[in-house]
Amino acid sequence: MAEPLTCRAGSTRRQAHGRPGDAPEASGDGSRPRRQVSSEPLAQPMTDEWPLLSHLELGALPGAVACARLHARQVLWEWGLSAIAESAELLVSELVTNATQASPSAERIQPVGLWLSSDRSRLLILVQDTSRYPPEPTSVADDDERGRGLLIVEAISTKWGWDAKQDSSGKVVWALIE
Repeated sequence: MAEPLTCRAGSTRRQAHGRPGDAPEASGDGSRPRRQVSSEPLAQPMTDEWPLLSHLELGALPGAVACARLHARQVLWEWGLSAIAESAELLVSELVTNATQASPSAERIQPVGLWLSSDRSRLLILVQDTSRYPPEPTSVADDDERGRGLLIVEAISTKWGWDAKQDSSGKVVWALIE
């Protein structure tokens, strides 16, 4: 029997609370070569300045990925960004899958947060999990069925990276579509 799936969505307009990352102290950069990357963490300035913001709180469960993907599709439709919805859904799927797998299982289900933020032409996807370890691309053989998530994120996004939470309670992995 499948585990129950619970989703709690926030507003699709700016919120004064619930921002991802909370002043990151460390940053890892998985951006593509030959692209300009700021030494300042990307996630916080954009979520502070961009007018459209949506938040979805999930549990680190297998059904979280489908819920996050459907949420992204609906939000992008509402924002008039359907042209990038397919790429965004794929990025959301990969990032939320990684977050659910990275969140250490304890006696309770760990939270995974999804934020979508846009300035009406670009989209920033942020996924927060409870693992303090950075995302690591793995080398995969041609016949491997797993391990290509970050390769897909790198191929589809303009930039991607991660920010450690200041209190060491996890990280935020982000991807930008321009």
